[in-house]
Amino acid sequence: MAAHPVSPLAPISYPDLPEVAGVRFATAEAGIKYKNRTDVLLAVFEPGTVVAGVLTRSKCPSAAVDWCRQSLQGGQARALVVNSGNANAFTGQKGRDSVGKTADYAAAAVDCNPDEVFLASTGVIGEPLDPQKFEGVLAGMAGRLVATPYMDAARAIMTTDTFPKLSGATIEIDGVTVTINGIAKGSGMIAPDMATMLSFVFTDAPISHGVLQALLTEQNRTSFNAITVDSDTSTSDTLLAFATGLADMPAINTIEDPRAAVFGAALGDVLSELALLTVKDGEGATKLVTVHVEGAVSDESADVIARSIANSPLVKTAIAGEDANWGRIVMAVGKAGEPAERDKLSIRFGDLLVASDGERSPNYDEAATSAYMKGQDLEVGVDLQLGSGRATIYTCDLTHGYIDINGSYRS
Repeated sequence: MAAHPVSPLAPISYPDLPEVAGVRFATAEAGIKYKNRTDVLLAVFEPGTVVAGVLTRSKCPSAAVDWCRQSLQGGQARALVVNSGNANAFTGQKGRDSVGKTADYAAAAVDCNPDEVFLASTGVIGEPLDPQKFEGVLAGMAGRLVATPYMDAARAIMTTDTFPKLSGATIEIDGVTVTINGIAKGSGMIAPDMATMLSFVFTDAPISHGVLQALLTEQNRTSFNAITVDSDTSTSDTLLAFATGLADMPAINTIEDPRAAVFGAALGDVLSELALLTVKDGEGATKLVTVHVEGAVSDESADVIARSIANSPLVKTAIAGEDANWGRIVMAVGKAGEPAERDKLSIRFGDLLVASDGERSPNYDEAATSAYMKGQDLEVGVDLQLGSGRATIYTCDLTHGYIDINGSYRS
């Protein structure tokens, strides 16, 4: 598959993320699908590293997701192996054997137990993944581990992504510097039902498995679980956070510890930036769209309505064509199946009120609204005026580029 042009929404520059104590990694070319392309990431963690994660709720999960779900019960991690080019999903017993052997190879390479190895795969569904691809490669990678640059790690996990995705935060807790670094991949098949396709966060914070899990789950809700590119949930969605505990401070062992909230807010910032980068790299995307819904009967109802708007092909293609067709927003609200009263509904594009009280706004300005639609960052606001429920979902437009990419994905 040929490389695609870099998204017009790609960042102008990328952060130079600092070292995280206790985390080292290496990348390699294993020839999983393409030649002369980095497609494997090995990250190695100091003993004592704890892990938390959220995984796809798809009923057809990949073999790697099943492996991680089992290994998360132990709460300890020594290694992470990520490959691109093959999702190892819907591969039956071959897939289960592959993850087991890959974990064995990694465990031997870094001297740990296989259940301390975490695995993630992304790429084509239904193709068996040959574990022999990893045998010698992982052993060699373990001999050349480095602490930076994270750019290499981010590039190694890309598939149809047109740019790498990195984010980081450095905070002080009781005078001690704590570092959080994150990388992600994702471009299509993005309507996360837990996370994005793949995302990994690394920190030196001393924090218990239980607290890390609680914070990751909470922050995921308003970051990765608040984005959609195409309404399709991946079989491979995996978000893992690894905490080495090497920052020189007492451990955060309870969610009531005030330091947990400080760390959680910084973690949320990292996850939110990675999630937005994923939307900005939506396959064929040219516009980032933020959908705000308020005045719903509940937050849950607002979320359903916001997703109905964000996932509508008619809404997304109108935005791609820079067409101020607010009638499609009306349609998406109406079909959501949630409480809504036509004659109370109001709709905004940015600050422009285009519809109110169940009809076109008397101050509607077609020229001004059309001019607004030409921007790259757009906001759609809906007020139902029924209650206090609200939700925000991030999406992108739907262009011919999406068809071009996915019509030849296996070619």
